[in-house]
Amino acid sequence: VYPSQDNPTSETLWIFSGSSTAGASNSIRTSGGYSSRDSWESASSIFDANKPSNQTISLSPLLSSANTKDIASVNARIPGGGKSNITFAASATNTPTITIGSASQTIANLFLEDGGTFLSDTMGIRTASSLSYSSGDTSAWVGSGILNKPIGDFFAGTHNSSSITPRFGLVRVVINSQVIPEPEEYALVFALFALGFVFFHRHWQRKRQQALASHFE
Repeated sequence: VYPSQDNPTSETLWIFSGSSTAGASNSIRTSGGYSSRDSWESASSIFDANKPSNQTISLSPLLSSANTKDIASVNARIPGGGKSNITFAASATNTPTITIGSASQTIANLFLEDGGTFLSDTMGIRTASSLSYSSGDTSAWVGSGILNKPIGDFFAGTHNSSSITPRFGLVRVVINSQVIPEPEEYALVFALFALGFVFFHRHWQRKRQQALASHFE
């Protein structure tokens, strides 16, 4: 999860990848509150501000949005895209999709709920149509989407499923507080560091020369 480059104060970019194995048979729903069939409890706090209460938010496919900077940033990091500091799978630009067995469904919404002081924060996926799965089925996650919730509403870091795992498998959410970094930004930081080192080195040499000159006067 990254802040949107186009709308950093109101939207986040979600990129789905990886796979998991279902531990029981059930289905992913199109709506509804928390259930271990299609939601998970987090082992750490996820929500920092504007904490959601049984809230379902639409997830818009990245390539159907008007977010030109986000689209260009993801496209540049798929194989052959020309950026090498972070690499995404070629499927990163797809519509957010979960495939279980031979069936696939669009991830149309995300379910979010703050657990309060004593309960775990929870998240979940909601598909465009119900998607059934059986114990032992492998699920694959691909694609990227835009969520109308800013990065400041989340705690940055890695959030893993709690001991009460979702029935369709383990889940990990990595929330980054900064937009996807550009290689040029790394180069600029290195250049500034190198320039500072040169100034410091010259200043130290000048001081040393002055000290030696004073010593031999």
